[in-house]
Amino acid sequence: MSLFNRSEIKKPDTSKESQVSYSTYDSPYIEELIEHYKARLLRETNLEQLTSLTQGEMRLAIERLISQFMTEEKVIISRRDKEILLTRLIDESVGFGPLEPLLQDDEITEILINGHNEVYIEKKGQLQLTGLQFRDEAHVRHIIDRVVAPLGRRVDESSPMVDARLLDGSRVNAVIPPVSLNGTLISIRKFRADPYKMSDLIDFGSLNESMATFIDAAVFAKMSVLISGGTGSGKTTLLNALARAIPGKERVITIEDSAELKLDRPNVVGMEARPPNVEGSGEITIRQLVRNALRMRPDRIIVGEVRGAEAFDMLQAMNTGHEGSLTTVHANSPLDALKRVEGMVIMAGMDLPSKVIREYIVGAIDLIVQGTRLPDGQRKLVSISEVVKKPSGEAEIHEIFKFKRTGIDSDGKVLGYFAPTGIVPNCLERLQIFGADINESIFQAEEEVKNSDYIYSL
Repeated sequence: MSLFNRSEIKKPDTSKESQVSYSTYDSPYIEELIEHYKARLLRETNLEQLTSLTQGEMRLAIERLISQFMTEEKVIISRRDKEILLTRLIDESVGFGPLEPLLQDDEITEILINGHNEVYIEKKGQLQLTGLQFRDEAHVRHIIDRVVAPLGRRVDESSPMVDARLLDGSRVNAVIPPVSLNGTLISIRKFRADPYKMSDLIDFGSLNESMATFIDAAVFAKMSVLISGGTGSGKTTLLNALARAIPGKERVITIEDSAELKLDRPNVVGMEARPPNVEGSGEITIRQLVRNALRMRPDRIIVGEVRGAEAFDMLQAMNTGHEGSLTTVHANSPLDALKRVEGMVIMAGMDLPSKVIREYIVGAIDLIVQGTRLPDGQRKLVSISEVVKKPSGEAEIHEIFKFKRTGIDSDGKVLGYFAPTGIVPNCLERLQIFGADINESIFQAEEEVKNSDYIYSL
């Protein structure tokens, strides 16, 4: 029986078929040879030594070994069959089996495994059902064990959930029964080796040039930015792009739950949180790392995502001389983002009045950039807002740019355009002092608007 079947990948929506071809070759004889030679490789070679080689060196080493085995056993197959045999052996012995062609496809951003016989991918923002299948549940568990074993982690009934990272930086989450009701579940978030730049995001239509100029200038001018959005809305991608605007002479410290950021710049150091070990000890939290970062002479602190009590320490850092820090939060609007941060500060056990907490937040956060993933898979920056503290002590959110939806075309694509709201940001003078060449005209609305329509009180 085949270890896995490869077939064409297509959208579940049959009215708009989109096919991605992978190998559909399937031969019982080749499958038998794969099992046979995989067993010989496991018995007669040092797989740990093989996995330390580069992909090219590994392939050559396995090719020599398999040629030797075939000569000894007097097995003769075609060149095409031998290529398939070698590829599959590498995938199964030192790779991730059926997932290898998906991991090698740069256009795939997510891989979602719902049990051994159902695999989805996200491509161009859309989920697509694939024809890939694992042999059985034990085969899926074998893949997970291969991912987490080098990290000193384990997955079993006593610890049925795990977060891990592949060598290429892809983030892996796995859940097994009895927590999962549908067999072993695996989610893999892939990341580009070469992160997108702001110019790429403009080309994709995620924002326009005026918006990019404004937020790049804000980061350069050491304004603290909170990036808000849902899962898969492009928060980390934008964070990577924005970090390029930080001057190269500044020291940047990144803090993440699971390392995803790839900042192409000098003088950047990263720290990653650590979960408890199998004995339940050794945990290092984001909050501990934020506190430690303050002792490392940072010019900027970038927290991949604030989820809990570390929000207070992050705000404290922003309020005590570490301007220009960046972080992300899960929220559906700029106002929700600030309310979520407020809730996190309360979670930190700070016995402070709500008014004091809000003043603390307003003093730390300058801009909120709201991203979203539209129903058609497009990722857009739907709002850029400034947090403004009024003389009365109250705070307001002034929306500077927004994405205005106008409809949906016949192909289901969301239509719309980016537009300034007509509100000139209070920070414009600061940006110009820092040398930003920003003309006030980019904030002028194309149509008559009431500024109050884009001002929200906290």
